[in-house]
Amino acid sequence: MRVGPFSSPLRESAKRVPVTASVLIPTWNGKDLLRPCLESLARQTRKDFEVVVADNGSTDGTRDLLAREFGWVRVVALDRNYGFARGVHAAYEAAAGDLIVLLNNDTEAAPMWLEELVSAADDHPEADYFASKIYLHRDRTRLHSAGDYYGCDGVPGNRGIWENDGPAFSQRGWVFGAQGAACAFRRNLLETVGFFDVDLVSYCEDVDLNWRANLQGFRCLYVPEAQIYHHVSATGGGALASYYCGRNFIAVAVKDVPGSLWRRYWKQIVAAQLRITVQALRSIRGEAARARLRGQLAGLALVPRMLRKRRDVQDRISADLSEIEALMGPRILPLDA
Repeated sequence: MRVGPFSSPLRESAKRVPVTASVLIPTWNGKDLLRPCLESLARQTRKDFEVVVADNGSTDGTRDLLAREFGWVRVVALDRNYGFARGVHAAYEAAAGDLIVLLNNDTEAAPMWLEELVSAADDHPEADYFASKIYLHRDRTRLHSAGDYYGCDGVPGNRGIWENDGPAFSQRGWVFGAQGAACAFRRNLLETVGFFDVDLVSYCEDVDLNWRANLQGFRCLYVPEAQIYHHVSATGGGALASYYCGRNFIAVAVKDVPGSLWRRYWKQIVAAQLRITVQALRSIRGEAARARLRGQLAGLALVPRMLRKRRDVQDRISADLSEIEALMGPRILPLDA
């Protein structure tokens, strides 16, 4: 039987509340981060949800922790570390909810986080997926993401990153996409466009999904009331992040950016890649810089595969590309746009 955190010993009376949302958490050797993440879910004001943790072959006692302290969590045990994308897929296959909610293991959710996401889905049937307001865990007045965007130079980004929170980030509106660290998708969106591309492994798999969703006419709503505190790459980061970002910036641009936008912005895209290369070469003694260069080379090697995937992505375009272009960059559009 699938149950949510309401089935913990303190919440037995709520056991029969039907599941409407599934919170999916991929994890790998993140036991000390996972505990406060799950504790924050146990404090949610909304109770009708389940939690599915996909463990990517952790060796740090994660599964013992889950069995000992979080018996209300459903665990999908994988035999090794398959990366973020495959971990999410494994959790998704076990999920029952109509709203598929992603959460990184290095986050903590404000008590009304899930309630606000589900309420937004109820209040806005015209919206298909939902971005949380994500704060830095170490400084809860500063932002990590108020919805994500894709730059005209082919470099993805986070609205409001490193900025102090304020009125500019406090209104609901349409954004290019949602950061995979804390977001929600209607199941029908994922059944239509597919979920994460496992060839991307980790990093930018959410950017790719944002592109595919936009190209097929799905819209992302930023929900500032749904608040999350994020450690930021606490179980990845460093050279790993540099490698996959170097690789996947190229892969996503090749796979997803429509031809008309390539023709308009190719100079900016190429210039951005060259700038990344030059910056890495200047810091070549650093492990992260070397990883970024290796990632760019891996991205170039991945181009033939991405071109094959591109045919399918571009054949499915049904959206007005001018509407997508209006959301490129750190922009938000009003609800009536």
